[in-house]
Amino acid sequence: MLSMSYDLAKLPMTSLMEPAFRAGIALARLDERIARSPVGAGFLERMHFADACASLWIDGELVHLEDLVLHDATKDVRTPTHELTIARDVLKTRRRIAAQAPGWALSADGLRSLRGQAWPTASNGAASAGRSNGGGSEDEAAGAGEGEYSGNDDAYSLDAEFAAIDAVLARSDAAIEQARGPSLAGDRERDPLVYDLDWDEDERLEEWRGVVRQVQELPAVLQSIVALDAWNEISVLQHAPWLGRLFCASILRQAGVTTAAHLAAINLGLKSIPVDRRRHRDRETRLLAIAQGLMAAGRRDRDEGA
Repeated sequence: MLSMSYDLAKLPMTSLMEPAFRAGIALARLDERIARSPVGAGFLERMHFADACASLWIDGELVHLEDLVLHDATKDVRTPTHELTIARDVLKTRRRIAAQAPGWALSADGLRSLRGQAWPTASNGAASAGRSNGGGSEDEAAGAGEGEYSGNDDAYSLDAEFAAIDAVLARSDAAIEQARGPSLAGDRERDPLVYDLDWDEDERLEEWRGVVRQVQELPAVLQSIVALDAWNEISVLQHAPWLGRLFCASILRQAGVTTAAHLAAINLGLKSIPVDRRRHRDRETRLLAIAQGLMAAGRRDRDEGA
């Protein structure tokens, strides 16, 4: 069970209304400017990269924009770091959300997909199991061409080596897919050195969704502010805190504050807010910091040159 629940009883509505209103205006004006700009599409793509780097910065890591651009284009000049890999995940997730319908990210299917926990079917599980065994052993792969010997020892040996490599690659792909999602039984063991085994992400996610449902009658910007603070306080996901900030942007997009093509660069705005305010123990201070971050997102995006 969760040790805490997010209390909605005493939200500081009086102090939040004006900054939330101003943030909504800034984001809506930016959205209109992007829609009318001849370079709007390029600006949005640039914002995907900048916001992904800002997301890592907020979480205490440094990723250079140039490195992310090269990594995205598979033109790395050095071995990608763990932080760069996470930044690429943020970038891909932003693109995926922006390409879907406005309400997709917060739907049940969207949440499940974005968490990387889409449950495979039994047939897919069997196929994955087969691939995890290489779809056959290396000996079977190497011997797949038996009976087709053409008398060229070098060519035959090379074919056998390529077949063995293909088998190893198939097993690697299966292992990666298995690592991305739970097993059919949902009991995939987690390393206690990496995961808190008492951390129930499903329960925490349901707690957060309950908060989002309770604030649905509030203006969209206030919804997104409260939703993001609740996400941070509940600590929904152990290793993907950045996903909550994309959900915050999705709330704005679903409500029409930004249009279907524009996913607000929340991280870029929050980056301008001092960390001691964003993580303050007092909730009102945190909520005001998020509101000012949203306002800054509208101004900073506009200053980037849409």
